[in-house]
Amino acid sequence: MASLHLSLGPIPGHRPPKFRSKFRSARCAGDRQALFNRIAPVYDNMDVYIRNVYKYVFVLHRPKEGDSVLDVCCGSGDLAFLLSEGVGTNGKVVGLDFSKEQLMVASSRQHLRLMSCYKNIEWVEGAALDIAFSDCYFDAITIGYGLRNVVDIHKAMAEMNRVLKPASKASVLDFNKNMNPFGTSFEEWMIHNIVVPVASGCGLTTEYKYLKSSIQEFLTGKELEKLALQTGFSTATHFEIGGGLMGNLMATR
Repeated sequence: MASLHLSLGPIPGHRPPKFRSKFRSARCAGDRQALFNRIAPVYDNMDVYIRNVYKYVFVLHRPKEGDSVLDVCCGSGDLAFLLSEGVGTNGKVVGLDFSKEQLMVASSRQHLRLMSCYKNIEWVEGAALDIAFSDCYFDAITIGYGLRNVVDIHKAMAEMNRVLKPASKASVLDFNKNMNPFGTSFEEWMIHNIVVPVASGCGLTTEYKYLKSSIQEFLTGKELEKLALQTGFSTATHFEIGGGLMGNLMATR
């Protein structure tokens, strides 16, 4: 497997860790970190639908050429690759995740891609609750299907607000906590009939059973808007995607 791509020199605005290693240190809940390390080898084969949702959201909120963008909880890199196409060769994309195994998958995919813009991606192992970059550093921030999995949603939103430049936007994409009985039934049907069976075929039944409970424990769209305002964002709008199965929060610092 290809080694993780790191920049050759220090990143301006990056707060270096107290010790050096191949990956920057991650400080997050160990059980969740272990979970995403375990599912990394097959995760990329299970998210075709999610990948299409990424493309839809990307078209709506395409970053500008030359922007510096952070993708929090980047996983195997789907959204980071789309972002790099938007910012071009003069831009910069940082993919941040607490799972070293997920980042290794992302790095190996990066080395197989030929477009020159993909060279602008750096993969950083780190925590969403303690983003190791200086204040007002990024032009845009995305987090796809990650906020639901952090141990402190309030702290994660506050950290994204801190490292975002004034008047810039953060995009939070995730499964939608649907309050409509029909929408809830559709979510449950999808999890039981698509996600879990596919996971079972990969030997990951137990790992993916957490999905239903994590959605039930997540915030509604209105609650996400309120949280964004409480953590320092000036505006926040949540809208549903795919008949309410997914939701996207757009928050402006």
